[in-house]
Amino acid sequence: MHLTPFFSRLRWVIAVAALAAGSAHAQNFLWEVTSLANRAYLFGTLHAGRKDWYPLPRAVEEALADSQVLVVEADISKMKEMAESSEATLYKPPDSLRHHVTPADYARLLKLLPRYRISESEVARMKPFMAVSLLVFSEWARQGYVPQLGVDAYLIAKAHAEKKPVVELEGVENQMRMMDSLTDAESRTLFAGTLGALESGLTAEQIRGMVEAWQVGDPALMLEVARRYNERVNGAAEFEEKFVWSHHDAMLARIEGYLNETKARHFIAVGALHLAGPRGLVEQLRARGYMVRQIFVDPRGEKQK
Repeated sequence: MHLTPFFSRLRWVIAVAALAAGSAHAQNFLWEVTSLANRAYLFGTLHAGRKDWYPLPRAVEEALADSQVLVVEADISKMKEMAESSEATLYKPPDSLRHHVTPADYARLLKLLPRYRISESEVARMKPFMAVSLLVFSEWARQGYVPQLGVDAYLIAKAHAEKKPVVELEGVENQMRMMDSLTDAESRTLFAGTLGALESGLTAEQIRGMVEAWQVGDPALMLEVARRYNERVNGAAEFEEKFVWSHHDAMLARIEGYLNETKARHFIAVGALHLAGPRGLVEQLRARGYMVRQIFVDPRGEKQK
């Protein structure tokens, strides 16, 4: 089984949270941040997608072209590093997944596997979070969005083709270490809650809604539905705190360095939830005195690209 496409997107689970809502205006999930010395772009990504999304909207493509450096949370094109780090998400034989979750929850997992054409042997060694993440990614594919066509993957491939440097905010190894930091109790809670979301159709609902919210550039919707998801799924709020909000001080320090300590323009691509709400990077940068504006898209202009 080839696990690499899934490991690259584990941080995404908490970001698939938005319900559909129309908008009179079209925005990209893209902001321009300006300091006295430089400017940078912040772009919220989805880690699965469709072929007909590309090229991205003109404003995004132009911002990327205007930048000398691409910044991502982790460079998922580093296949060797991905493969080596993935061992942290697996149990060493004779240990296995069924020893770390309740018999009832393991039975629930087995009932879901045929929906995604996954065999028990494929998940047997996975740690709980990895196992349910595989199912979530498979639900994205079932809805028509595949990890191989994720927005971050597209940006990285384009940067490499243009010989543009790709810089990591955190890196693959650090993200894997973070996954491995979940306690058994945290893992069991999140495992059961995510199974419930898959069984009830909540995950599919989120996928459809997140895509629409991303396409119209509505961070308020993203945050609101993340809150609703957290209320309905045990362990989700704690996971979100640990894997999203607690990282922002370090991310902000790096971004401020790009704005104040270099003349190179950076295009910073992170999971969309990182940019939403008062604790998101957009509002935190605004609070620190930077000029931040979301970039408007005229749908009429987009038709001409």
